[in-house]
Amino acid sequence: MADRTFTLDEAQALVPVLGSLLKTAIDGKNAAERIEQDFKAVSNRVFLNGGTLLDVVQLAARKRERERLVQKVKDALAEIEASGALVKDLEMGLLDFPCQVDDRTILLCWKLGEKTITHWHGTDEGYRYRKPIDEKIAKAAKRPEN
Repeated sequence: MADRTFTLDEAQALVPVLGSLLKTAIDGKNAAERIEQDFKAVSNRVFLNGGTLLDVVQLAARKRERERLVQKVKDALAEIEASGALVKDLEMGLLDFPCQVDDRTILLCWKLGEKTITHWHGTDEGYRYRKPIDEKIAKAAKRPEN
């Protein structure tokens, strides 16, 4: 579990920036996977043909591009995690924000594409057990003014 906890307002304030980083990670992952599929197709073609001439300069450039994309994904994920948010599912675009409610830690749950954080679940539950944030959760997430 993350060291940091969030109020609902704090988590919500981070959604635009973290959502952008999450989208960057997803797009980079998808692009890197497309390049990997291209490499597999080339490898298959070489195997089926018993060898073939390859443009090694182009393949090397594609390999460097894939490595750059993978690093971009790692950097975006590291930045999200440095905020204290948890990347739960890169495919779905899920982020969780630990939140203290009374003596219990819950996870405020946000999915890429949602405008606001509207759901939560327990730390031992996942996306399919999301529950709407009710008044108690919203108020409990507020920290008392000092």
